Amino acid sequence: MPKNALIKIDDKEISCPVMVGTEGEKAIDARNLRKDTGYIFYDQGYGNTGSCESAITFLDGDNGILRHRGYSIDQLAGQSEFVETAYLIIYGELPTMKQRKAFGDLLRQNAHVETQMQRLFDGYPKDTPPMVMLASLVASLAGYYPDLATNNFEKDLGQFDLSAAMAISKIRTLGAMIYRHTRGLPFLHPKDLPFCDNFLHLMFSEPYHDYVSIPEVTSALNLILLMHADHEQNCSSATVRMVGSSGVNLFTSLAAGIGALSGPLHGGANAAVMHMLQSIHDEHDDGTRFISAAKDGSKSHRLMGFGHAVYRNFDPRAKVIGEACGVVLKKLGKSDPLLDIAHNLEQAALKDDYFVSRKLYPNVDFYSGIIFRALGIPINMFTVMFALGRSPGWIANWREVASNPKGRIYRPRQIYVGPARRDYVPIAQRG
Repeated sequence: MPKNALIKIDDKEISCPVMVGTEGEKAIDARNLRKDTGYIFYDQGYGNTGSCESAITFLDGDNGILRHRGYSIDQLAGQSEFVETAYLIIYGELPTMKQRKAFGDLLRQNAHVETQMQRLFDGYPKDTPPMVMLASLVASLAGYYPDLATNNFEKDLGQFDLSAAMAISKIRTLGAMIYRHTRGLPFLHPKDLPFCDNFLHLMFSEPYHDYVSIPEVTSALNLILLMHADHEQNCSSATVRMVGSSGVNLFTSLAAGIGALSGPLHGGANAAVMHMLQSIHDEHDDGTRFISAAKDGSKSHRLMGFGHAVYRNFDPRAKVIGEACGVVLKKLGKSDPLLDIAHNLEQAALKDDYFVSRKLYPNVDFYSGIIFRALGIPINMFTVMFALGRSPGWIANWREVASNPKGRIYRPRQIYVGPARRDYVPIAQRG
């Protein structure tokens, strides 16, 4: 394999080093291209640009491979759980029993949201979008815990264990508080419960009637969070890295990631699935007519939750979470016309040659939306759930940026296409 790539510009050849990752990914190191030639590469959306070296997640979309720190998503889904996988993603290795206990203790000890911070909810109208609240509340953590958010990498990394656990635990509690605020329900105190059971308690317990844990439900929620824990350099993770590269603290960087995730092209996919199912139901269709129209190319009948922008074959997370979806629905015995429609769409996509030949299989967003619906989580809270699951990946990416002594602030270039140089015309002469 060549160690250098030659780029020819006019009559000049420039030699650029070739980089190879541990999984065989290849890249041309063009860091000196502009300095040496005055040229830059134009790559709208950075779809073919490597902005960093990372040891967190390997993703091979062509072959349906997803690994965190070398461990396949299938093994983690079958043998691990969210908190352990979060530790793996953040710290690089699976925890020992002692490390797992210490991490769990930090999560429990930092689950409470201080009374003063709770008053921030008084300023939000009941119809404030949940992700708007979550982004601003997470950003405010930097104000409530200034010793953990000094905007000095060395100092902030010195207390990283606490700030990382605090971020994950408080995002969970804040998410539940947002849900209850939008419904006019009183906030609840965290309990000494496992991570997902505590979240379900904070969401659904009543003043005189605690939420009763259902193992299949807890397991499914745990699985969804694990499946979303990291996904390489997606829009929100890249945003966390970009904002973090300015030297800013973890909480502020996470708030930026939440803002990126709130966009419909990123974190809104599972909500789009439920909107699609609702529109099918409103048209008194069981999915048959919708599928037929989708196959005919109708733009108004686009199948949401099928296929994936990265996975060209199949989403490796979908099979695992699809099986969990079936278990939850059976356990809860839910009678829901939208879930019936979802089942019809799933079966058609798995058997119909039109979808099979185009590799339009149900993805993780399709199944997670259905599970959330079955659990009673409203559509406007879906992306908050996504943010909770993705928080370990964001934290790990910030840590890589903060720990890199040779790091530099992210500063993409552009191709200017505006007006050429022109002279100012006084207002009286502009006609």
